[in-house]
This record gives sequence, C-alpha cells and structure tokens, in this order.
Amino acid sequence: MPKQPPDGNQEHEDGRAERAHHSRVSERPSQHEITEADRKGGPGHTVLLAVALAIPAVKVAYTLGGGGAATDALMGMGPGNWWDVLLGMVLTTPLLGCVLGVVASRVVFALFAARGAVPGGNDPAARLRRAGLTVLNPVATGIVVACFIGPWWGLGTAVAAYLLRRGVVIEYRTGRRGRRHHDPHFAPPAWQRRLATGEQLVALTLSVVVLPLLGVVSALDGQAWTSVVRCQVADGGRVYSARLIELQRQGNGVVGWDLDRAEVSNGVGCTGLASRTVREPWWRG
Repeated sequence: MPKQPPDGNQEHEDGRAERAHHSRVSERPSQHEITEADRKGGPGHTVLLAVALAIPAVKVAYTLGGGGAATDALMGMGPGNWWDVLLGMVLTTPLLGCVLGVVASRVVFALFAARGAVPGGNDPAARLRRAGLTVLNPVATGIVVACFIGPWWGLGTAVAAYLLRRGVVIEYRTGRRGRRHHDPHFAPPAWQRRLATGEQLVALTLSVVVLPLLGVVSALDGQAWTSVVRCQVADGGRVYSARLIELQRQGNGVVGWDLDRAEVSNGVGCTGLASRTVREPWWRG
C-alpha cells in the first residue's frame, strides 16, 4: 500500500515537539560552561585564600602591637618565612588546624573531581578507584594532624574529611554538582538528596563561618606564632638578657623580635620559654 502522507495535525505536533527540543537544548549549558563553573570553585576556595594571606598579617600586627612593628618583623623573618606564621597558628590552635585540614581536603577533592579525576561508572574497578581517591587524602590529613596535634584530633579530622569528600561524590550522583557527569534519567532516592543538601550546608558553614572565626580568634589571642626564647643580646659594649620571638635561626643564635625594646635583635645563648603569651587577648584588652 502507498505510504499515507501525514495530516496537518501530525505535522503541527511534530513541529511543536522539535521546537520544544531545540528550546531545551538552547537552555542547557554547554560543556565548556559547566566545566568552567565547576573549576572556578566556591566559597571554600576564596576563604582558604583569605585565611592564608590576611589572617597571618593580623596575627603579626596584633601580637607585636602595630603596623610598623609588623613590617619590621616581616623584614626580619624574610618573605619566604611568611608561611611560618600560618603554620605556627595551625600548630598552636588545634581546632583551627583540624577545620583547615577538613576544608582543604574537600576543596582539593572537589577541584580534582571537576577536572575529571574521579572515575564514574558502577563497575568494580571504578568503584575501587573512587573509594581509594575518597579515602586516601582524609587518612593522610588525619595522620599529619595526629603527628603534630594528637591522635584524637587526627581521628576526628580524618572522619570529617572523609564524610565531606563522600558528600562530594553524592553531589555528583544526584546532579547537584557537575551536571555533565549526571544521567538525567537517573532519579536519586530522597535520602541521597537530603544527604547532598546536608553535606553542602555543613561544608558551607565550616568554610564561610567556622574557619574564618577560628582564624580571627587565633590571630587575636596574644600568643606568639613561634617560640619565645630568652637570649643574650649585645648592644654596643653591653650585653643584656631579653625575651625574643624567634623569627629565624642564624648561625649559633637567632634573629628575633625583642619584646622589651620592640625591635629586631640578634640573640645568642638562647633558651626556650614555656609560655608563648606576649599580650592580653583582644577580647580582654
């Protein structure tokens, strides 16, 4: 039998379906747009950068009592030792170190996941690789924290970092992150959507509220970020004993900030002091 030509209604419906399809395609973000959105990161990246740059400056300025003193101390320690301030704050404030480790672990994992480092698929090999990538860094972060702060701090950091990394994987599975990896025909269970929402809320709170707050508290607590030592300092023909905040080691002595004279001095014959307290915390001043 000869093939019947489509009637007018059929042609109208086909045209409407085609227009709707093209409309959905045009509204859908391109591969490049989604990739760039994923790689730009979120609040965690911005807060980490702010903590790494601004908080150490606040620490030095408040501890030493002014901007001029902070400038002299920076010149004394050298720009290359600037990260020693942040490291000292992390080591002397356990909770700050743990939260910083958790946030950094999640940010790094999300960044590499956006670049396609986390394998997809449900085959055993992909699951094994995904589990390894999810577990390895939290374990390493926990070991570092345990070595410098304590075993319980390390365990808590590892567990929290793992849960947030696992949350990133769930975000990908539910389509909340990286839609190019998400199957539009897959309807995630309600509990997975709730987990993804909860993980995003916890991560946002840690990154935007808890981490900056802990950084500011540590910066204004009046504690030195490094060792406080008592050394013999030569001033012309006179030698006197002074308390120094160690800025860097030099030869058989140290270059430090003289707490009595508010200047950079060279000290020899130094002995460490138990207390790092330099001044009263900001909230008690």
